[in-house]
Amino acid sequence: MESTYDVVVIGAGIMGCSSAFQMAARGLKVGVFEKSGLGAGSTGKSSAIIRQHYSNQVTARMALYSLRVFQDFAEVVGGEAGFTQTGFLVLTPQGDLSGLHANLELQRSVGIHTELLSSDDLRERWPYLEAQDLVAAAFEPESGYADPNLTVASYAEAAKRRGAEFHLGTEVTGLEFRADKIERVETDRGPVYAPQVVNCAGPWGARVAKMADIEAPIDPCRVQVAMFRRPKGYEDSHPTVADFSHATYWRPETGGLTLVGLIDPSESENRVDPDHYNERVDMEFVADVGDRLVRRFPAMAHSQGTLGYAALYAITPDWHPIIDESWPGSGFTICAGFSGHGFKLSPAVGTMVADMLTGSQTEGLDPTLFRLGRFAAGEPVSGRYTYSIAG
Repeated sequence: MESTYDVVVIGAGIMGCSSAFQMAARGLKVGVFEKSGLGAGSTGKSSAIIRQHYSNQVTARMALYSLRVFQDFAEVVGGEAGFTQTGFLVLTPQGDLSGLHANLELQRSVGIHTELLSSDDLRERWPYLEAQDLVAAAFEPESGYADPNLTVASYAEAAKRRGAEFHLGTEVTGLEFRADKIERVETDRGPVYAPQVVNCAGPWGARVAKMADIEAPIDPCRVQVAMFRRPKGYEDSHPTVADFSHATYWRPETGGLTLVGLIDPSESENRVDPDHYNERVDMEFVADVGDRLVRRFPAMAHSQGTLGYAALYAITPDWHPIIDESWPGSGFTICAGFSGHGFKLSPAVGTMVADMLTGSQTEGLDPTLFRLGRFAAGEPVSGRYTYSIAG
């Protein structure tokens, strides 16, 4: 293999495929290189929640932009994303009330449809929820979840229709620069040439950055998800929920299931080798999140556990991504470290990456917040909650 591209994308997860789609749509010759298959890293096991509740304008605008794409996916991208509108409910105790109010004001200012609900409102709308400990909640009626595998496959096919070439089962083994400018990408099938390379390698993002002598603070971390079959009388769907009191998120899944994971910063301590990690869920985890779920949704005490799985997050110190050229003029751009936020933001991220590489600017989508140098400068992205993972 000895090909030349305008852009080489490393990684065929949701970021690589969304970026390839946008760049190919602008006329660039794009080659996507992936050592495994589509969505084989974080994407394929994503909980794929689509929500807009963020603490800064940049990510809030990105989330809104992305929601609009998911809502009209067949027209904008083509194919299916499996978007299911459930509404997104944020449950907050007293300690997070000020953050909730500030976030609602910010989100409304950028055009997000979100409501403030009292504990009485919660009991009226969802009487099966235990709301005694809650003072308020936020509800986004337009939000929900998608199918991660359908979405990434649709993005890949859309990119191919626009001329992008995908090389699956092809591992990038090195990068070569000349005068601090990317020139060649080494693969296990031979070299390819490109003046621009985008590192969308997710949990492998730091390894790929190291090929350019860049120390990118991205840790591959093991996270877990459990699933429970809702009991008789509760088979109907429910909102997608972020429950700060019990540090959990949960959403409906097909087949009358409820999928549950943690909103827990300590998950950043579960560093693993992304090529060799335990992909099975721990029984202790199933018992723990099941207990947390029952405290909020008491009827689930009669649910049937169906186990779950372990997946990968690519976590940075502030739980926000790096979307930046490694150094000016290098042609080597990092787009990784999404820390569990990536799937829901992926339509916006693809547009941002294409803008960066073509010198364009889409209104409201500014990647400056996610510059690589913020960590060395002591300027991490911060949110209004104690849970950095929540954004």
